[in-house]
Amino acid sequence: MKIAIIGTGHVGSSIAYTIVLKGLCSHLVLAGRNTTKSQGDALDLQHTLSFCERPMIIEGSAIDDTKDCDILVITASIKVEDKVTSRMELGPANIKLFKQIIPGLAKNNPQAIFIIISNPVDILTYLTTQLVGLASSKIMGIGTLVDSARFRALLSAEEQIHPDDLRAYILGEHGPNQFPVFSNAFAGSERIADVPSNRRIFQEVNHAGFEVYKLKGHTNYAIATAACEVIKAIVYNDHRTMPLSTYFYEWQGIEDNCFSIPVVVGRAGIIRYLHPELNQQEKIALEKTAELMKENIKTLITNDDAD
Repeated sequence: MKIAIIGTGHVGSSIAYTIVLKGLCSHLVLAGRNTTKSQGDALDLQHTLSFCERPMIIEGSAIDDTKDCDILVITASIKVEDKVTSRMELGPANIKLFKQIIPGLAKNNPQAIFIIISNPVDILTYLTTQLVGLASSKIMGIGTLVDSARFRALLSAEEQIHPDDLRAYILGEHGPNQFPVFSNAFAGSERIADVPSNRRIFQEVNHAGFEVYKLKGHTNYAIATAACEVIKAIVYNDHRTMPLSTYFYEWQGIEDNCFSIPVVVGRAGIIRYLHPELNQQEKIALEKTAELMKENIKTLITNDDAD
């Protein structure tokens, strides 16, 4: 199994480190526009192998030299300025960056599954699907997986139950238009109630990424761990259920869109969509996020193509 991390900033380096600790591949490539940094990270990670359970080849590379990978994890992004208040503000510059790097990566790695981490993740997942010409099942964005993990972590403190024993998803945009699915949230077959205290937890989750960013200037640990859960599901063909951003022709009556929905992940990528029965409040939230994502896609990608 050969995995490449494209982009070696805080997030890319953290994902690489987590992959090494978990032994998720036999060959790891760190590639970025700053090749010296990529090589430095690779050398540093090589020095950890004596303490790890599994040996692997670790190398630094230029993006254009990344070839024959099974999984490509895309974290490349423009530098995030302190004044950024929305992930969408990164859209125009990161769209241009993806148009530069994604076609070459697709050509050099024709069998690869793409995992998109860069923001705005839903827009860039849609764009990558357009650019690579592969089935949408092989292109997925991390989306609301990390939001759902934060949600479970905070709910676990409220419920006094281990977060891994909670089933609670956040769907939609990885951003302000995401929504919780309380109608299908359970702990040990007992429903997690849609009550004001749990709604406050959701609101806290909705702002959690920017709160971390405000405090330390970036996020990396939670997103790296979430990314490695997706990688693990692919590597071991685990058929794990998780909310991920994906382009779909139709889901729950919504057509031709891209945002996080519940899916099953295995060696082939996304192998199945799940269709939970949503209540009326959730259906309204779904329609809202779908409409706004369509508008963002039109504004950022379709209009950019027309220029």
